Amino acid sequence: MYIQQLYTGCLSEAAYYIESDGEAAIIDPMRDTQAYIELAGERKASIKYIFETHFHADFISGHLDLHKATGAPIVYGPETKAGFDVEVASDHQIFPLGKCMIEVLHTPGHTLESTCYLLRDEKDQPHAVFTGDTLFVGDVGRPDLAQKGDELTKEDLAGMLYESLQSKIVPLPEDVLVYPAHGAGSSCGKNLGTTTYSTIGDQKKTNYALQATSKSAFIKAVTADLPEPPSYFPINAAMNKKGYEELDAVLEKAMQPLAPKAFQEAGKQEGIWIIDTRDKEIFTQGFVPGSIFIGLNGRFAEWAGSLIPFDKQLLVITEPGMEKEAMTRLARVGFDKMIGYLEGGFNAWLKAGLPVDMIIDVESDELAMDLPFDQQLLVLDVRKESEFDAGHVADAVNIPLPQLLNPLRVAAIEDTDNIYIHCQSGYRSVIGASILKKQGFHNLRNILGGWKAIEQESKIPVAVTVTEEQLKEAEDAQAAKRDNNAAK
Repeated sequence: MYIQQLYTGCLSEAAYYIESDGEAAIIDPMRDTQAYIELAGERKASIKYIFETHFHADFISGHLDLHKATGAPIVYGPETKAGFDVEVASDHQIFPLGKCMIEVLHTPGHTLESTCYLLRDEKDQPHAVFTGDTLFVGDVGRPDLAQKGDELTKEDLAGMLYESLQSKIVPLPEDVLVYPAHGAGSSCGKNLGTTTYSTIGDQKKTNYALQATSKSAFIKAVTADLPEPPSYFPINAAMNKKGYEELDAVLEKAMQPLAPKAFQEAGKQEGIWIIDTRDKEIFTQGFVPGSIFIGLNGRFAEWAGSLIPFDKQLLVITEPGMEKEAMTRLARVGFDKMIGYLEGGFNAWLKAGLPVDMIIDVESDELAMDLPFDQQLLVLDVRKESEFDAGHVADAVNIPLPQLLNPLRVAAIEDTDNIYIHCQSGYRSVIGASILKKQGFHNLRNILGGWKAIEQESKIPVAVTVTEEQLKEAEDAQAAKRDNNAAK
């Protein structure tokens, strides 16, 4: 028996290769499937099954392309309704794999079709459970991603998830390995741990969701403080459910080299978006006017899915040699309208003498010097509301990055404002600055190091946001203290 986790860091996604006696199964494959085919070839095994734990919302799965390449059936759990041929397994159905077996455990809650797969070894003993988005290290799958037509509340799904965990997962032996579909950084949960696997015993001791003493307590715990899911989640879930274009066909259209002047002309067409994937430090020094920065060195695919319209055609700028990597990552989250890239990269654009835009980078001490004297200075914080509430520059305006594309939110910025933009450490603020540039705001500066640098600058006044709930908690604490003192 052999198990290999194939982890894609920029999406915090884990696929799995399982093999026994020359037969292999793939669980939750990514859209680019060559790695699984090559691994099976190297190990002289044949791929017998493609198992999907659910219709993923955060990436496009590779089940269709892998099925075409191998002929292996695509297996989903009970209650699955797909727009292509699948084998819908029954609860506790057994799939033989070499000398081992894989048992289907239907675990609705994250989604209705969510299913875990229990690997039983040569002695029919539970060895590992592949939990998809049902159970993570330190967390469980968010229950607020009901698909269109399900008509279920997050509380409904959380209740189902509780029953699934208690009846199918918690009773497993404590030494059974837990292999989830995601690790830290994924938006599919709110408290994922830093390791990518665990055991049933460790999760029963440390996972906050498994500490709940009742169903109602569990529902309250897992539905509290859920961050807004990325806007592309419903699009990816629908594509995984209905079907999608083959990756090779998408990349064939995308991998079209365009000389600088041809790239410039293509970029002038209505509805075209230009995406620049270079490092942020390089981008701010010079870029093609109107292009949006989303660097490959950050959570590229996730931010692309959250910010770029899926109905637009895309032109891409990368460092030479990184074109296919960028296109593949875009395809992983459902983009299929890439139509070409800048041949020779940005240096070729410069050599052609074509127009260049730039973003001014400043240190936090420059903000400290300008704040007391510039009446038109606007500090724009593009972090999440929760980050802003925990600490921010006094009188700063908070517009979380995805909302910079909302005209109603951007209306808070005046043409006369001197904009100093920042995030936590610098990646999101450069994205935000490029979005504002595209919208016609050019009087702006990007604060290097973001909030981390600002916190260290003693001359910048900072504040925290106190919510009504926190005020109520403080008042209750004070009342309890007074009651205790009176009792004494």
